[in-house]
Amino acid sequence: MPGIAPDILRSLFVGACRTELQALKPGNVHIHASGHGMEATHFEAGAQAAAPWVAAADTPIGARILKAVEASLAAAGCNTNLGIVLLCAPLATAAAMDCEGDLRERLRIVLDAFDEADARAVYEAIRIANPGGLGTASQEDVAEPPTLGLLQAMALAAGRDRIARAYVTGFEDIFSFGLPTLKEALYQSGEISRAVTSLHMAYLAAYPDSHIARKFGTETADAVQHQALSLKPVWQSPISPDAFQALLRFDTYLKQRDINPGTTADFVVATLFAASICGRMRALDPGA
Repeated sequence: MPGIAPDILRSLFVGACRTELQALKPGNVHIHASGHGMEATHFEAGAQAAAPWVAAADTPIGARILKAVEASLAAAGCNTNLGIVLLCAPLATAAAMDCEGDLRERLRIVLDAFDEADARAVYEAIRIANPGGLGTASQEDVAEPPTLGLLQAMALAAGRDRIARAYVTGFEDIFSFGLPTLKEALYQSGEISRAVTSLHMAYLAAYPDSHIARKFGTETADAVQHQALSLKPVWQSPISPDAFQALLRFDTYLKQRDINPGTTADFVVATLFAASICGRMRALDPGA
């Protein structure tokens, strides 16, 4: 099966970022409310700047990630998409491959092919983005050059960081949870913004957010997860018109406390990107 062309992947990536911004996602920046010193325009600028590198043909995956993060920081003036790039660049690389197999099978090939140069570039991307609550690690701290392959280093962090866990599980959360949840939410609501809100809240209720845990500790991350779960009657598809105000109050509550479920937002964008890639791959498949 032919791979997806870079210009199409750029468009799909920007589309996923924009779709996420259009939806109410409590705690994150979106068109309905700013937060954490950022506006939706920062994320739009970051997405546009990162897109050519996320989809860059004939460019090593580590270099794609580093260049995308550098371009995004220059355009937005802040870290808007490190986690998004870490998740979406491998997906874009897999989608561009000319080979048999679905997206997840191709992704496994991409992840297994990471080399030392990729690890160095990813470490540098993390250092320059300097995400909130990064802290230090006893092994393979990103402040030092890597001594292990990228997957081995990610395995060391997988217990405390869901993006690292995604790398060592073949993006299990996206393929086994995110995509089915999005499909059901779209079926129930028939409207993409409401479906994305349901997806965001479902992720937040299912998994403690790594970004919250890094900044505020696991107790706060667990508490936010429980709050999201308690609101399930409100956000479970189909979302009623009255639900918007309840979720907006939760949004305000989180932002007043500077609590940003950033990892959840990263997974929402990556899920949207993966869904659009899968749809495009089916269109390219002559046997579909």
